[in-house]
Amino acid sequence: MKLVIQRVSEANVKVNNEEISKIGKGYLVLIGINNSDTKSNADYLINKLTKLRLFEDENDKLNLSIKDIEGELLLVSQFTLYADCSHGNRPSFKEAAKADYAKDIYSYFVEQCKSIIPVVKEGIFGSYMQVSLTNDGPATIIIEK
Repeated sequence: MKLVIQRVSEANVKVNNEEISKIGKGYLVLIGINNSDTKSNADYLINKLTKLRLFEDENDKLNLSIKDIEGELLLVSQFTLYADCSHGNRPSFKEAAKADYAKDIYSYFVEQCKSIIPVVKEGIFGSYMQVSLTNDGPATIIIEK
């Protein structure tokens, strides 16, 4: 499982040009799920994500987590995080989990985050989406398990 975490001042997701989710200060998280991922991998990354200290304290040090600042999460599934571009020019997605399996892990990830963070929004799994964000910093972290 791979997360691309972007600290944002705002972010939103549109499907068919209609805004379906919007957050203020917090994280936009792109979630890639591969063939070998489990709920245990998700638990590990949820723990990291919710405790990651990527927000400044009163001394401008990165000492505060999303929970500390009462930030919001926008979670978006993105199978292209497992693109293999090592052969030729067309990416292979053989490492990305099949849709049914990925949706189960993704749904678990979302529900677990909702039990920790009060405001959790999401995209629509498997849909073509337009994702907009204002990256704050910019600050982008990639974590894997």
